[in-house]
Amino acid sequence: MMNWFINFLIRIYTNITCRIDAPDLHTFPKQGPFIAIANHTGQIEAPLLFAHLQPRNITGWAKAEAWDNWFLNWVFGVWKLIPVHRGEADMTALKLALKALEEEKIFGLAPEGTRNKTGQLIRAQPGTVIIAVRSGAPIIPIAHWGGENYLSNLKKFKRTDFHIRVGKPFKLNVEGVKVTGEIRQQIVDEMMYELAKLLPEEYRGEYSDLSKVTGKYVVHLS
Repeated sequence: MMNWFINFLIRIYTNITCRIDAPDLHTFPKQGPFIAIANHTGQIEAPLLFAHLQPRNITGWAKAEAWDNWFLNWVFGVWKLIPVHRGEADMTALKLALKALEEEKIFGLAPEGTRNKTGQLIRAQPGTVIIAVRSGAPIIPIAHWGGENYLSNLKKFKRTDFHIRVGKPFKLNVEGVKVTGEIRQQIVDEMMYELAKLLPEEYRGEYSDLSKVTGKYVVHLS
């Protein structure tokens, strides 16, 4: 009940402070485990996507330090987010993420690992690949833009144009491949190109050259 109430309030709040352009968000599968990868620009996209993807059961990682804030501690507890200690091999966080996918939840990931702030994609961190390979879950890219202006618009009492696009689901093909650190980086770069394809050219940043897409590790699902 509390989860529904929080998401209801967030939907009202984001609809007031944003003009949400999400023509294909309804196409997100209604059942089954999925890893949802998204770019990370600021504070608004995570609560907005969590609330607007309801009633799907969603979870994800959030930095462990956030639990020191009483409000985030409460909200993240209601959302059942998983604390992750950045900069170390957090096996507990990984096991909880895999368990969430076994329970057919959506697991949200931001491969960039930190906010890009400008809206332009930055180089992704290879750690994202571990959960994708170990779970074997299908991956859906969700690209968004406009949120990088949210706080400055809010101070001016201006609504933010927030755009969302949902890509085609895909799986990773690593059969017969020894997944080294170098290969993990190649794989996560291929994942990021799937996000880049959904973004306007000026937001693609590190992944602006789509001619580099090899499709070697990405298999789209029909």
